[in-house]
Amino acid sequence: MRLVTYRADTTGAARLGAVVGNHVVDLALLGAHAGQPLPADMLAFIDLGPQAVASTTALLQSCEGRWPVGTARPLANVKLLAPIPRPRKNIFGIGLNYVEHVAESSRALDTAKDLPRQPVLFSKPPTTVIGPGDAIEHNAALTQQLDWEVELAAIIGTRAKRISEADALGHVFGYSVMIDISARDNRRAGQWIYSKGMDTYAPFGPVIVTADEIPDPQVLDLSLKVNGVTKQDSNTRHMLFKVNTLIADISAGITLEPGDIIATGTPEGVGAGRSPQEWLWPGDVVEATVQHIGQLRHPVVAV
Repeated sequence: MRLVTYRADTTGAARLGAVVGNHVVDLALLGAHAGQPLPADMLAFIDLGPQAVASTTALLQSCEGRWPVGTARPLANVKLLAPIPRPRKNIFGIGLNYVEHVAESSRALDTAKDLPRQPVLFSKPPTTVIGPGDAIEHNAALTQQLDWEVELAAIIGTRAKRISEADALGHVFGYSVMIDISARDNRRAGQWIYSKGMDTYAPFGPVIVTADEIPDPQVLDLSLKVNGVTKQDSNTRHMLFKVNTLIADISAGITLEPGDIIATGTPEGVGAGRSPQEWLWPGDVVEATVQHIGQLRHPVVAV
């Protein structure tokens, strides 16, 4: 399934939907018609567990092309929000997880030249999250070095505590796209949370594709453009630590819970690593794409 959180109009409540063709199907309304109660928000749906994915997929297939009145709307007529508009916890960020990005970061950002022996972890607060099309804020009083990073996001579906790499992908609910926006001139004593944790610094979406549709997350192309010019173009096979390794590593000491988000790192091509360096400015437009999932497009605005 391709799951979204959407509003039918500017004043409507956020709702859980599934994208089928060119329509968004409201799952709570469809479930009510079918006598199969379903929640109206993403986190509640994730909490139902893997069986909900299977049964809801079957329900959508049985009704496709014959949607009950009021359950389906044209995708073009709704406003998509971040799939999880307000995560329960900080987003787990992974630094220096593509070999070439390690090299460019060591040149430009004074990070170590050697490949990390363990995943490099940081976090982004829930307040960083914005949905498709929302503005990335450029606060000139705080940064003159606003940077981009396209990333595959993995969303946890079932509780994971001290799990093995072999079992890790079984705990994934689905995958999405995230842009890790960073104010490079706001690192503090080597700590990244302020640099990466300001408001609007985690564009997220446009959908969550359930894990059954992406059995191997290590074969996905990902790319990013600024004002139509390609800046990043790579594939998740180049990750230093694969998705299953990241989940096993984090869960060794931090329990992962349904709805937790892991942003799995970015490939080379960030602004800080370019020569000369390039930064985002008000008026720019950032587009990030991950194969089989979709594209995010965001303007940069002055605040």
